[in-house]
Amino acid sequence: MDKIKIIIVEDVPLELKGTEGILRNDVPEAEIIGTACNETEYWRLLKQQQPDLVLLDLGLGGSTTVGVEICRQTKETRPEIKVLIFTGEILNEKLWVDALDAGCDGIILKSGELLTRDDVISVMSGRKLVFNQPILETIIKRFKQTVNNQILRQEAIVDYEIDEYDERFLRHLALGYTKEQITGLRGMPFGVKSLEKRQNELVKKLFPKGNGGIGVNATRLVTKAIELHIIDIDNLVPDEE
Repeated sequence: MDKIKIIIVEDVPLELKGTEGILRNDVPEAEIIGTACNETEYWRLLKQQQPDLVLLDLGLGGSTTVGVEICRQTKETRPEIKVLIFTGEILNEKLWVDALDAGCDGIILKSGELLTRDDVISVMSGRKLVFNQPILETIIKRFKQTVNNQILRQEAIVDYEIDEYDERFLRHLALGYTKEQITGLRGMPFGVKSLEKRQNELVKKLFPKGNGGIGVNATRLVTKAIELHIIDIDNLVPDEE
């Protein structure tokens, strides 16, 4: 395989030295053509060099957004360049999502197996979304949770005889809509009185043994629907009005 020209963007000298060591010892195809410790140095270097791959840390200068913007702008202006995130942000899942949205070709966490030759070769071979073991374990865990929640939701909808309008009604109550606002939703053929009746019917369905003698308001009803997985708290999106 031809040499892979690499720019490393890393602001911690010790970690930069470690990354250089990994590439020189484990990736014989790697040719480090430059390093940058901040955004300014990176763009200046990119004007002078033509890398095949940018190995990019996200937390530069104490900011977790600079690395994401470097990735986004690189992919927008130089889409032929591969961008592989190599980050110590091992708990910041929102940052991983931001980096993926910015168009990175993969994310390697500075944990566990770290960066390997296979990771670099995979990216350069055109494989999309290259991850190492720590982030893969997190992705699989979240995937299993999502599937299990979907199964629980499907079972709850059948068990409690929840129809499309019940789900829409509960979801919009959870979003803070009033009954008057819900009646204005497209395809919602009910007035306020009908929704009040539907709410009472839902209370009977979800609280078959009552609520310990305490009345059930809209907030308690929505909370129960979330507990039973009838509505998905991670997917509370309003319908088009």
